[in-house]
Amino acid sequence: MTSKMASHSTRAGQWVKQGTSDEPYFTFMPHPLPPKPPVQYSPKLYDLLERANRALGRLDGISAFLPDPDLFIYSYVRKEAVLSSQIEGTQSSLSDLLLFEMEETPGALKTDVKEVSNYVRAMQHGLKRLNDGFPLSLRLIKEIHKILLQDARGSDKEPGEFRRSPNWIGGTRPGNALYVPPPPQDVLSMMGDLENFLHGKPEKVPTLLKAGLAHAQFESIHPFLDGNGRLGRLLITFILCAEKALAEPLLYLSLYFKTHRKVYYETLQRIRTEGDWEDWVEFFLSGVEAVSNEAESTAKKLFTMFEQHRLKIQKLGKGASTALRVHEFLKKHAIVSLPVVSKELELSFPAVNKAVGNLQTLGLVKEFTGKRRHRLFSYVGYLNILTEGTESKP
Repeated sequence: MTSKMASHSTRAGQWVKQGTSDEPYFTFMPHPLPPKPPVQYSPKLYDLLERANRALGRLDGISAFLPDPDLFIYSYVRKEAVLSSQIEGTQSSLSDLLLFEMEETPGALKTDVKEVSNYVRAMQHGLKRLNDGFPLSLRLIKEIHKILLQDARGSDKEPGEFRRSPNWIGGTRPGNALYVPPPPQDVLSMMGDLENFLHGKPEKVPTLLKAGLAHAQFESIHPFLDGNGRLGRLLITFILCAEKALAEPLLYLSLYFKTHRKVYYETLQRIRTEGDWEDWVEFFLSGVEAVSNEAESTAKKLFTMFEQHRLKIQKLGKGASTALRVHEFLKKHAIVSLPVVSKELELSFPAVNKAVGNLQTLGLVKEFTGKRRHRLFSYVGYLNILTEGTESKP
């Protein structure tokens, strides 16, 4: 950041000189939300808000018509956990997470996969608290952060506590960083202002606008030493669910942010340097529209596939009944071992072995270890759909 850019205030906040005379740097001090003057809706931006709201409404409505909405949510939360963690540099895939949940993870991957698993736990904890009537508050944000970092990378960086020392983005120190958020002594008051905004103070704003503004503000404050990106992305879903814009947590923007990473960071930075909230809101709403449409399409694709596979299995004849039970289990566990299926379904090992063999013959299931013992099977079509945009799959 040049000294010229750093020496002035913008609509979004002001840059304050810090450091020593030998190596000065500038921290950004965001103004409380909502922006002043308010976000200006051009005809284009207003139309985009309408489209994003309609797309979100269709996505919310689809949960009422899904045969098993919990199944879709189970899968989608895990996909989001992988994508959000990949943005932060983990090497874990969706398949790795599913293996971890089966306690089958290779040792070399356990740190990365634990981080992803924590994301799932943090999401579930936050949603349960909100459903139980607990407000979206600083206390809840700290609880979620503590779970995110538990026994994983960043566990030594004050999980569940706002930072008491400086942090920065890019570079090796504040003096050569790409961005330096507010000093630690200002974090609590700024997060207090953000909490007020979440509760409609000093004024209410439309839910989608609130989610977009709050995410950007959270990233600018960067209140924790680690895990800010993941928590900031979770915050979007929590706001939409807390405000009843979504009955279920079906919207996740991590793939959109990952795909458009350069634009994402540039638009966030333009808020700080130029006060350009409109450009950010346009980017955010475009993401909401695109991701809502994609999630709706994925839900339909999955359940069309499940029905087609069910009809195929019914034609097996004598072995159809057991194979259908195993197929139902695979919808909830896209990677399985035969002993686990046998135990969970209370079926004999030979019966499960035969049923899975029938599913292999139909091309629905694939063994991917190549071993004679401790074999693992994946529901191929299911994983192919779920892992779009993520890393490798078995």
